[in-house]
Amino acid sequence: MGNNSRASMEAKMAALHQASIQLVQDVSIESLLERITAQACELADVQYAALGVLSDTGRLERFIPIGLKAADLAGIDHQPIGLGLIGELMCSSETIIVNDIASDPRSVGFPFSHPKMKTFMGVPIRQGNKNLGVIYLADKRDGSSFDKNDQLIIERFSAFAASAIANARLHDRLIKRDQELTRRNENLALLNNMASTLATSTEIDAIIKIALTQLMDFLDLKAGEVYLRPEGEKKLKLVLHRGKTVSALWKEETFAVGRGMVGMTAKTGLPKVLTVNPNDSQELNDAVLNNNVHQIASFPLRGRSNVLGVLCVAVLDRRPLTDLDIQFISAIGSWMGTALENVRYNNNSRRLAVLEERERIGMDLHDGIIQSIYAVGLTLEHARLLLSEDPEQSKERIDQSIKGLNNTIRDIRTYILDLRPRQLVDENLMQGLQRLVNEFRANTLAEAHITGPSDGLEKLPASRALALFHICQEALANTAKHAKAKKVEVVVWTTGDRVLMEIRDNGKGFDMESTRTSLGHGLSNMQTRARNVNGDLELTSEPGIGTTILTWVPFSSTEE
Repeated sequence: MGNNSRASMEAKMAALHQASIQLVQDVSIESLLERITAQACELADVQYAALGVLSDTGRLERFIPIGLKAADLAGIDHQPIGLGLIGELMCSSETIIVNDIASDPRSVGFPFSHPKMKTFMGVPIRQGNKNLGVIYLADKRDGSSFDKNDQLIIERFSAFAASAIANARLHDRLIKRDQELTRRNENLALLNNMASTLATSTEIDAIIKIALTQLMDFLDLKAGEVYLRPEGEKKLKLVLHRGKTVSALWKEETFAVGRGMVGMTAKTGLPKVLTVNPNDSQELNDAVLNNNVHQIASFPLRGRSNVLGVLCVAVLDRRPLTDLDIQFISAIGSWMGTALENVRYNNNSRRLAVLEERERIGMDLHDGIIQSIYAVGLTLEHARLLLSEDPEQSKERIDQSIKGLNNTIRDIRTYILDLRPRQLVDENLMQGLQRLVNEFRANTLAEAHITGPSDGLEKLPASRALALFHICQEALANTAKHAKAKKVEVVVWTTGDRVLMEIRDNGKGFDMESTRTSLGHGLSNMQTRARNVNGDLELTSEPGIGTTILTWVPFSSTEE
């Protein structure tokens, strides 16, 4: 090698060293690719140079040329797609040198406006066993062919380029990963804040307004709508629109489940994204087309059991919703659906509580007030019968009736004040039962007796004592109305954990099988009262023999 050649080689090696330092310092993938192309052109001293960048699948995704004039580039309708020598190098692990491109069998020629090139050298940029790209060089400025020195310089340069590209891609991925993590943390913070807000909201209007407003502000959306599905119906109705730029997203405000984008979202329970096409505007409102809406997305408001509604959002700019955006809005839709379902459950629970309270009041009125009035009626009827035979006794019955009506007025006043009867305020259980038996005996002239313990019932909770009192009251009233009994016995006794009460009469009785489905409120109320305090009731009856009612309640209040 002559002195001139040696000096030229040393200069190129020094330039290569300087170029490698610059490559390592450049971590921006876009500027790095342009730098690689420019430095390869300078190191090889060529008229034309290009860098082909390969994707992970081996396809040519970028092509960066140097040396072509603007007019030449304007006449080329597309970048290379990987044919001819370019395609050969994309799969090669070795450098390719061609002294005459036109005569090489691998060449497929040039586009119409592409300048003619003669000499060519292509060097793959490899990392391990993988091609990251290819450096293409054509026509040295001194007119000579490419030699081994050129090959050595560019191959070493390609090794530096491979490391630089790999580092830049890694840096780019880390930056994107950091941005994605930051975005996810922001999303989670909003979800957490929204979850706390929605969990404490008790009104449907507040839930949808808070969620839609925060979502639109966070993602800078210009329009949003919420459609809800009323309970028991198969259609969705627009309940909220947000966004002044677009007055409405759809021409209709009501959708049947399964019809249109809104209806299909409710039916499938899956989000849907529509890229707006002016030629397909049958369902879209004119405001969507007039304001250049790019995308409309719909998301189900899913509860634990079904879809309660649909959330729609509009994107006005050309930035489409990303997969992360769709996941985020879907999560908000699930939060909204759960919150809406909880509100509906709470509303239903309150309605059920009202119905149960009405049933309790009706049962108390039937077992208390109505039975008391019925007893007064029996007393007055008896007084009327005694009016001619025994005026004094008739007067006693009338006085008794007046007293009974006063007691009933007191009970009604109690219901007005707190809706709770106070039948045992000044009595224990045995005293209250004794009073009921005495009233029954006086009103019916039938033989009636009660037996039971004189003590030991003090630890029985008041709620259970009152239940036994009302059951006895109802049973004696039924006996007076239907049984035509001559004798009634009420027996109370205790075991280790229960209080039992049996009421027997020798009335006309009835057939249990034929009468079971037609038992009135009285018998049903008695059984309900017993079970409400964790007890039970058993009724037996035979035609011509009589009826027996056996009920029990537990002593311990821990079972309640």
